[in-house]
Parts: sequence; structure tokens; C-alpha cells
Amino acid sequence: MQVGNVTTPFGRRPMTVALVRSQMRAAQIEPGKSVDKWKVFRDACNARSLLGLRDRALAVLNALLTFYPEVALSEGSNLVVFPSNAQLTARANGIAGSTLRENLAHLVEAGLIQRHDSPNGKRYARKGTDGAIETAYGFSLSPLLARSEELALMAQQVAATQRHVKVVKERITIARRDVRKLITAAVEDGLPGDWGKVEAVYIALMGRLRMTKTAEDYVRLLEELELLREEVINRLELQYIQEKSDTNDADIRQHIQNSNTKSTIELEPCSRNEQAEKPSPDTGRRNEPIKAFPLSMVLRACPEIAMYGPGGNIESWRDLMVAAVVVRSMLSVSPSAYQDACEVMGPENAATTMAAILERAGHISSAGGYLRDLTGRARRGEFSLGPVLMALLRANRQEANRA
Repeated sequence: MQVGNVTTPFGRRPMTVALVRSQMRAAQIEPGKSVDKWKVFRDACNARSLLGLRDRALAVLNALLTFYPEVALSEGSNLVVFPSNAQLTARANGIAGSTLRENLAHLVEAGLIQRHDSPNGKRYARKGTDGAIETAYGFSLSPLLARSEELALMAQQVAATQRHVKVVKERITIARRDVRKLITAAVEDGLPGDWGKVEAVYIALMGRLRMTKTAEDYVRLLEELELLREEVINRLELQYIQEKSDTNDADIRQHIQNSNTKSTIELEPCSRNEQAEKPSPDTGRRNEPIKAFPLSMVLRACPEIAMYGPGGNIESWRDLMVAAVVVRSMLSVSPSAYQDACEVMGPENAATTMAAILERAGHISSAGGYLRDLTGRARRGEFSLGPVLMALLRANRQEANRA
């Protein structure tokens, strides 16, 4: 029997273009194709989040499959099942009639079954003289056969996402534990710093955790938690370095301590003349290079840099560094200033800093002067990219929410 023909539903049910396309797709079955009906059903169950189906709908699909006598759905065989609502209700754990009809509609909309209605809307089969079914009216299972590979891929995608979310949740647990205990240790030891603000950021992130549902939201939350953890560790490291320093210059020591206890992104740099007049203090030490953050995080915090990459896109750190050179020239930053930043911060972090300056270019009077100021602070161990990226991520998220 030909089950691929386009048919319209009985009664008041409307016909839509989506239903036409679903029936056409179900008709495109490779000759001789066959698949285990329970394997397809398991794939549909695993992919239910992508299909937008509830457990009740899958229970109804399971009941429909029990009315198909063969284990394998095969091209060329009759794939229409025609149970009554009473029979379906009995095999679907006794669900109400209205719930049954609702979930049958969901299965049709999801493209897992299609209606093959009779002239009067009843479900039945007509047999020939040899006893074989000539015509059947009810629900066609041909979409399951046609989409078997697609459903398998969807199930694998869901499984991969679940594994990824599990790993991200584990990392979130570790990061939140680290931040909580590090803040507590700093407060109990009486280390200077505005730890109350740091804790307020931590509490806000934990508030978002309770409302987080999607994999993308978990990843963004993890990145912000790791940024916060990095910031707390940087503060503790700088405090330790400060206590071990042998310098007697109290002004410089106080300047380092003050800058170490703030977590803000400054966007009003000194002028070029002021930069020239302000000598870099020599503390007799060289700090560890600034840690590079993940490229994906940098691009989310600084999306405008992408258009300056090769071909208008950035796919690697090399692309970001190429784009940074273009932006440096565009913002009139001297080659010497950028080269100095690369030597002090490292090429990846210098490129990230240029991307951050580009994001806030409208608030900076002199990009070159500002870069020299940040380079000087990085040389003295007073500059961290963590607060900069976190502030930009928050600003981008707030702007997206307003839009």
C-alpha cells in the first residue's frame, strides 16, 4: 500500500504546510529500508527534549508500536496501525481520552507519526480475498522509518550535551567551593580588600545557578565563576608578594595594596604626557605573566574584534593577534606601545587587552596612553584581565536583556 501520498485530516482538523512537508518526507524512504521499531522508539525517547515531547506522548507512541505486528519497520509493508481510542487507552496505562487525543496531536506535530484518515474518520482496515490488508486507515508509522537516522543523531546529540553539562556542573561545584573557602580564609586572616563586594558577586552568581537550565547558561556561569576565582587568587598572590617584598618605598607599597583591593575596569586613562612623566617604579622583582583566558570567553566579552580578523572572523589566537594589530593601527596606538604590552603581558593577553579597549573605545580619550598605563600596571603586578572580561561580559548580557 502507498502510505506516502499526501492526505488531509478528517473533520475540523486543519491542514498545514508543515503537515504536507512531513508527509512528503515520510514518502522518501529508500527501497528495502528496514529498522528495529524499538530502537527507533528508544532514540525518540532520548531525543524528546529536542522533539518537544512529554513522557505521556512517548507512552502513546509506545502503545501505537505495540499494534504493529512486526519487530522491524520495513519499506513496502503496511505501516498503518488502526487501534481504537479504547484500545490505545488500555495500552497507554489508562490515560484519559482528552489526554490521549492531545498527545496524538503532539506526535503528529513532532513528525513521528501521520494521520491516514478514512472518509468517515474511523480507523479500520479492508482486506482482500487473500486475507492481506489492501487499505488501512489510522496512524502511519512511516515517519519513524524515514527519520530513523535523524532520530539516532538527535539522541546522540542529547547524550553528548548531557555528558558536557555533567562535566560543567562538576567544575561549577569545584569553582564555587574554591571561591567560598578562599573568601572565608581571606576574611578570617584579616587580609585587606573589599571582600564584601567579592562575596556579593559570588552570591549573585549562586542566585543565577538556581535558575540555570540550558547547557549554554551553565557554561556562561562556569566562566564567570572561574573569572571570580582567578581574581580572588590574584589578590591573594599579590598580597603574598607584597608581604615578601623588601622594598622600603611605603608609597609604592600602599599603591599596590590599594589597587589590589579593587575589582573594577577603568576606562579613563592618563594622557600621553602624563604617561611620559610618570616613571615606572622598580620594585626589584618581576611578576608572573598574566594568565591567558579561554579564547571563546574573550570573544564573548569582546565581540567587536571579530570583524577585524582574517575574513571577518576569529577562530584561533593567531587570528585574534592579527585583528589586534589592525585595531592598534585604527586606534592610533603606536607600534612601540603595543610591542611593550606584548613583552610585559604576553602576545595573547596584549591582543585581548586591545580587544577590550576596542569594546570601550568611545569612553577612552587616548587608546595609546591607556594601553601604556595598563602595561605599566601589569609590569608592577597591579593589572588583571579577569575583572575586565567579567565587567564586559556583564555589560553585554545587560545590553542583550534590554534588547
